[in-house]
Amino acid sequence: MRSFYEFLMTYRGKKHPDDQSRLADWAFRDHNFPKHSSDYHEISNYLEWNSPFSNALKIFDELWDIYSF
Repeated sequence: MRSFYEFLMTYRGKKHPDDQSRLADWAFRDHNFPKHSSDYHEISNYLEWNSPFSNALKIFDELWDIYSF
């Protein structure tokens, strides 16, 4: 199974950014993001402490549902 970060990178670099691409672009630039993790709690905890924008956790949960399906 690929890491969540690898999955998230498929949302990167949109010409007209949406919240999913904003989260992906931020994770790409954040050198401390848990790039090799596939653990919901590890990534969720990281985002709780380092949230790049107000609804980032909501977007993460939406993307996690797609990722884990």
